[in-house]
Amino acid sequence: MMESAWIIPLFPLLSFLVLIVFGKRLKEASFKIAIFLTLASLVYSLIVLVERLTAPTYKAEAVWLNIGEIELTAGFEVNQLNALMLVIVSLVSFLVHTYSAGYMKGEDRFSVYYAYLGLFTFAMLGLVLSPNLLQTYIFWELVGVGSFLLIGFYFYHEEAKQAAKKAFIMTRIGDVGLFIGILLLFWQVGSFEYDEIFQAVDQGVISGGMITLIAILIFIGAMGKSGQFPLHTWLPDAMEGPTPVSALIHAATMVAAGVYLVASLFPLFAASETALLTIAIVGAITAIFAASIALVQTDIKRVLAYSTVSQLGYMMLALGSAGYVAGVFHLTTHAFFKALLFLAAGSVIHAVQMQDIEKLGGLRKKLPMTSLLFLIGTMAISGVPLLSGFFSKEEILISTWNAGHPVLFTLAVITAFLTAFYMFRLFFMIFTGETRGEVKDVHESPSIMMLPMIVLAVLAVVAGYMQTPWFGTFLGDWLTEGTSSLGSGHVEGPVWIMIVVTVLSLLGIYLAWLMYGKRSLSRDWLSSKMPLAYNVLYNKYYIDEFYQYTVVYVTRVFILFLQFIEWFLVEGTAKMITITVKGLAKLGSTLQNGQIQMYGMVAFVGLALLVVIYALTGGYL
Repeated sequence: MMESAWIIPLFPLLSFLVLIVFGKRLKEASFKIAIFLTLASLVYSLIVLVERLTAPTYKAEAVWLNIGEIELTAGFEVNQLNALMLVIVSLVSFLVHTYSAGYMKGEDRFSVYYAYLGLFTFAMLGLVLSPNLLQTYIFWELVGVGSFLLIGFYFYHEEAKQAAKKAFIMTRIGDVGLFIGILLLFWQVGSFEYDEIFQAVDQGVISGGMITLIAILIFIGAMGKSGQFPLHTWLPDAMEGPTPVSALIHAATMVAAGVYLVASLFPLFAASETALLTIAIVGAITAIFAASIALVQTDIKRVLAYSTVSQLGYMMLALGSAGYVAGVFHLTTHAFFKALLFLAAGSVIHAVQMQDIEKLGGLRKKLPMTSLLFLIGTMAISGVPLLSGFFSKEEILISTWNAGHPVLFTLAVITAFLTAFYMFRLFFMIFTGETRGEVKDVHESPSIMMLPMIVLAVLAVVAGYMQTPWFGTFLGDWLTEGTSSLGSGHVEGPVWIMIVVTVLSLLGIYLAWLMYGKRSLSRDWLSSKMPLAYNVLYNKYYIDEFYQYTVVYVTRVFILFLQFIEWFLVEGTAKMITITVKGLAKLGSTLQNGQIQMYGMVAFVGLALLVVIYALTGGYL
């Protein structure tokens, strides 16, 4: 079946085409076609994954374009990493498609929404299967287009429109770095093929300095897509899109694309210690930076958005610490528990039509099933023992410690504490205590919304067991099979790391319970005792304002300067030349009046001028 894996992205593409053409006629029946075709992608992906467990990597390409001696190819490849990603993407996409049938019911542009979902899923699956950088870049940009359409789905809301533009522009900034990196890599290797690039790196064809430059430029592209500091500000604003879209973008598709890119090019990054250290530092800063912001946010989706940024920082920290398996492992577990959290948040919003957690509370009795599912996701992301996040976070921390980064390790441990605190703050404020706002007619979501959440909850619990020192390191052994440049399947670390992180995570949960559950501690301690720090965190370190008063205003001034040059220098000079030529032409035309006397006078005056000039110059001109 691997020979025909190229069919997998075509199912959601077909969904997009059918719904764009016939969506208005199908109306709300659109979701049946979309769900069926996405299910077909999922089933096919599972078959390919099972086959890839025992079969070698399969690659098929055909000549796409010849430019002189340069031959560009297109095709697909099925290796360990993308076989796993195919299942993750298609599974989360299928569950989001199913969930959306209940959440988006009654929307005027229901079929358009599902068409956009199909396009976005197609782009991500195409990206995953790409065997070379050129094809990857094409689908990379198509993922950006799909996210723009989905984030701006409610385009009649100014916030959604601005958020879509912001996401598109900021990710394009990162993509400039990626594009330059790809061009430099082609210049050095003469090929876009992953295999040839890795071979050139192994043989020393590319100098160390050039490898570092190329790797950092490619990482800049990953920073944009995966919301790494300082290109992260688009990601929280992307919450203006429908909540199921947030689950899809933040769990397994767009933001995962940056991590996947670094993982797929890991042998290139591993050849440069500077590049790896850069990735690790950016990842650690992003993790603790976003976690601190999430401590004080009051919008349920924005808390989860900053949580996503923080967890993506964890993944980059793992990859930068040479923890290839740890990064991919956390990418896998995060896809499940983060999708669960977003869909559970959507269930809350669907029930109460409200996102401000300051106005919520006491929903555990009214939404018992949603409460339980949200709790499972919260425990998983907080690193509660025996859930998936516990195992993948431990792998990241061990990789960081073994890489010799004690400062980054400390930041990661602190982030684990903050994550447990702000996630249980979110849970306690929504589901415990008394309702603080006007909430009426609260009821659980329909079964078509509940079933996807239950599936994700099960995965959030059990997914971690495919890579543990207790039950076997199946995932790591399989991912690194036959490729020494990816490291070993499992890294051993001191036991105290697991103990310290577990204790700190439980302390974070306990502190959140004291402040927001039991309420024996003041929840306004930070805002009352340290108002400056609170305002800085609440306003996201004023990064958006900084960009507004620097990048945006400087860009506008530069544009005005260019307009001045165009209007007054370029166009002004052109107009003066035009006026002069027209004036001379008009003067010349007045002499052409048909009067012989005038012609004779002009000839006589001209002859006289020539004689005078001849006399003055002595015959030398």
